[in-house]
Amino acid sequence: MSFFPAVRWLGIVLNLSFAFNSFSSDEVKLSYERSGPWKSEVGQGFRQGAMEGSTSAGAGFGMRILFSETAHDWALGVADVGWVFTDPVADDKWYRGNWELLGEVFGGAQFRPDVAYVIGVTPLVRYNFITGTRFVPFVNAGAGATATDIRNGDLSSTFEFNLQAGVGTHWFVRDHLAITAQYRFIHLSNAGTKFPNLGINTSTFLLGASWFF
Repeated sequence: MSFFPAVRWLGIVLNLSFAFNSFSSDEVKLSYERSGPWKSEVGQGFRQGAMEGSTSAGAGFGMRILFSETAHDWALGVADVGWVFTDPVADDKWYRGNWELLGEVFGGAQFRPDVAYVIGVTPLVRYNFITGTRFVPFVNAGAGATATDIRNGDLSSTFEFNLQAGVGTHWFVRDHLAITAQYRFIHLSNAGTKFPNLGINTSTFLLGASWFF
C-alpha cells in the first residue's frame, strides 16, 4: 500500500472512532439524565417515574376544635416512599408542577396531657410546584388508619382513622438530596364506631431529609 492511500484510510478510521466516542458519550449522558429525578435542570420539575424516600420528625400541638375537649400534644417520627406519576403539568400556569403518590408510616407518643402511643399508615397525594429554583414547595392530603391508646374523653377505641392535610417545601442542597420542612393538620377519630368520639386535632411540624432518584 502506498503512503497516500494509507494516510487516507487512517484519517477515515480516526474520524469514525471520534464519531463513535462522541455518540457513546452523548448516549451515556442522555441515559443518565433520564434516570435522574429531574425532567431537565434542578427545580424545573420532576420526571415521570422519579422516586422519593424521606424521613422526618417533629412535634404536634393539640387544638380544642371540631368538638375536641382536650389539647393533645405529641412527638412523631415519619417515613415516606413516593412515586411521581406525572411529568410536569400546567406548563403555562403559575401552579405548574408534578403529581406524586406517597405511602407513609408514622409513630410516636403523646406527651401531654398524659403519655400514650400512636402509630399509623397513610397514603397521600402530593402536588410539587415548579419554581425554577432549589426550593420546591408542595401541598398534600391523605387519609389512613391509626392505632393508639389516647383517651382523655376524646377517643375510646384503639383503631382510629386519620385525616391529614398540609404544606411544605423541599430545599435541594444537592441534585438528589433535599432538606424538607412541612406542616400537617392531623385529625383522629373512629367515624362513630364507638363513643365517645369527639376526636383529636393537632398542628404538627416536621423537619427531615428527602432523597430523589
